[in-house]
Amino acid sequence: MPLTFADPKALDHDTVEEGTAFAPRFDAHGLITVVTLEAETDTVLMVAHMNAETLSLTLETGIAHYWSRSRKAIWKKGETSGELQEVVELRTDCDQDCIVMTVRQTGRGAACHTGRKSCFYRRVVVENGQASLEDTGLPRLFDPKAVYGH
Repeated sequence: MPLTFADPKALDHDTVEEGTAFAPRFDAHGLITVVTLEAETDTVLMVAHMNAETLSLTLETGIAHYWSRSRKAIWKKGETSGELQEVVELRTDCDQDCIVMTVRQTGRGAACHTGRKSCFYRRVVVENGQASLEDTGLPRLFDPKAVYGH
């Protein structure tokens, strides 16, 4: 039986911001943004979304589950690649419309489908009034073609 959460609409402002009721505020699509950090380093690994079901699965199992907006399906992180995310801590912001989740990245340590540790492997640089991307040199920890077949 999935976990249930308090309804933020049924709570007053002070209760949402200062109380103990976990009342995630899902957006119009039923999603909440999740920023995922590596426990040992506080490196930002990825940003994704959860719906009520995947949030419940994450809390029940201790393994990160997200909602894939492109596939419109539950996404158990690492189910194909073996790069599971074991939940260490889950926090919500003051108005409960965003989550920061700290995880232990298993497998080879890659959170990104490109085979890298983090999805944030490029930086924005500006030269001569033009913005472009520059690779930070974060190495691939696995070959995505071999793992995903595409």
